[in-house]
Amino acid sequence: MTAADRLRDDILLLKRRRQLYTAGILVFLLAIMVGGYDQANDMNSGSFLKGLEKFFDYPGEIVAEAWAAGADFPGLLLRFLPALIETLNIAAVATILGGLGAMVFAFLGARNLNIWPPLVPVSRRLMDVMRAFPELIVALFLIYVLGSSPVPAMIAVAFHTAGALGKQFSEVNENIDTRAVEGLGACGASWLQRMRFGVLPQVLPNYLSYFMLRFEINVRASAILGFVGAGGIGTELRRTIGWGQGSGDETAALFVLLVLSIFLIDQLSSWMCQQVARTEAMA
Repeated sequence: MTAADRLRDDILLLKRRRQLYTAGILVFLLAIMVGGYDQANDMNSGSFLKGLEKFFDYPGEIVAEAWAAGADFPGLLLRFLPALIETLNIAAVATILGGLGAMVFAFLGARNLNIWPPLVPVSRRLMDVMRAFPELIVALFLIYVLGSSPVPAMIAVAFHTAGALGKQFSEVNENIDTRAVEGLGACGASWLQRMRFGVLPQVLPNYLSYFMLRFEINVRASAILGFVGAGGIGTELRRTIGWGQGSGDETAALFVLLVLSIFLIDQLSSWMCQQVARTEAMA
C-alpha cells in the first residue's frame, strides 16, 4: 500500500468517524427535544396540540377583517401613518446617536490602530455591557424615571445600538489594509489624519451597510417598546391586539405599514451603498 492509499484511507476513516459523531449528536438532541416536549405537554395539561390546531385562527381573523374593510383599508393606513412616523423618528435618532457612539468605540476598541493598549479591553467590555441589556429592560427603567414618552425608548435603543454597532465597526477596523495607515505615519501624519485618510475610506461602505441594517432592527425594536408606553406604532398595536376581535383590520394596517417601512429602508440602504461604491471607484 502506497503512502497516498494510506492517506486516503485515513481521510475516509476520519470522515466516517465525523459522520458517526454527527449522527450521535443529532440523536441525542432529538431525544432531549422529545423528552422536553413530553414534560412540557404534561405540565400544560396536554393542551399543546389542541392549541397548535388554533395557531392560525387569530391571523386568519386579522386577514378576514382586513379583507372585509375593503375600500376603507387605505384610509386606515393614512390614519396610522403619524404613529409610524413617530416610530421611525425614534429609530432614526437612536440609530444616529448610537452610530456616533459606536464609531468612537470602534476606534478605541481596535487593536491595530495604535490606540493606548489599556483602552482596548476597557472599550470592549463597555460594549459588552451595553449589548447585554435588552432595549426593553433599559426602556422600562427609563420610563419609571422619566415617564412614558418616546425619549426613554430613544435612549434605550441608542444605548444598545452603540454596543452592537461598536463591536461590528471595530471588527471592520481590524480587517483593514494597514499599509495606507503606515504610509501616512511615515509621512508625519497625526493619528487623527491617519484615521481620516487611511482608515475611513476603507471602512465607510461596511459602516453604512451595518448602520442601515441596525436602523431596520431599531424600527422593530421601537415598535416593540411602544407596548410599554414609549409611543409610536407599538402603542397602537397594543391597543388593537388587546381589543381582539373586531380590530383585525387596524392590526393588519399596522403590520402593512411596518413591512412597507422595512422594505423602503432596505431599498434606501442598497441605493446608498451603491452610491458609496461608485464614489470610491471614481476616486
